[in-house]
Amino acid sequence: MIAALTLCALAACGPATTPTGVNDPYETANRRTHEFNRGLDRALVRPAAEGYSLAVPDPVQDGVSNFADNLDLPGDVLNNLLQLRLGDAVKNSFRLAVNSTFGLGGLLDPATEMGLAHEETDFGETLHVWGAPEGAYVELPLAGPSTERDAFGLVTDIALNPTRWLVPSGDRKWVTGANIGGALSARSRYGDLIDSILYESADSYAQARVLYLQNRRFELGGRAADPYAALSPDQEDSYADPDYDPIADPNYDPFAQ
Repeated sequence: MIAALTLCALAACGPATTPTGVNDPYETANRRTHEFNRGLDRALVRPAAEGYSLAVPDPVQDGVSNFADNLDLPGDVLNNLLQLRLGDAVKNSFRLAVNSTFGLGGLLDPATEMGLAHEETDFGETLHVWGAPEGAYVELPLAGPSTERDAFGLVTDIALNPTRWLVPSGDRKWVTGANIGGALSARSRYGDLIDSILYESADSYAQARVLYLQNRRFELGGRAADPYAALSPDQEDSYADPDYDPIADPNYDPFAQ
């Protein structure tokens, strides 16, 4: 807690600058992890997500996902406070209160209908707000694409999530089940996109890296999230061809200004 309070004082230094390009000194190890993750997805995660989607009715899937989303809110409120974003902290707190009471413990989502959208955040964003640099790109087992800053943030979020303190140990299996169900539902919902990245691109590792970095930088206030937004006119013409793969194009620079 002393370390967290000390780092919180660094917020006055301002957010970290948004980097450009790819910093991937661990590419060899990252590619091995990527192949492990891809093999795990092919053998286990994708079939489980397809089975979950077929076996569980959509309303039940929505309820499980809502419940998992509700469980994330205490951690989001904590990060909102550490970022000194008090408006987001109040909004997420009201959302937690509304969905936990009128939403049957979070199974329903009346808060969204009331205009209380989920202001998602994490400790990686907190570190960004405090001025911590992005660091090198890394791919984590199971978790997938990340950066050194976000990887540290993920571990911190898991360790400091207030839900871990609030839920009795005997009931934590329900928390774990809800998180798994939410993840399987998301894998099924975005299955076509994920499959196109992992199994249909010329270099799935490079494709996933580009998409993660540009979307993450957009979330933190950087450039446009569209990974192909910076294409030159010639590349834009080529990309109009449905068979064109920009990752296989030696002249393609997704981070060109």
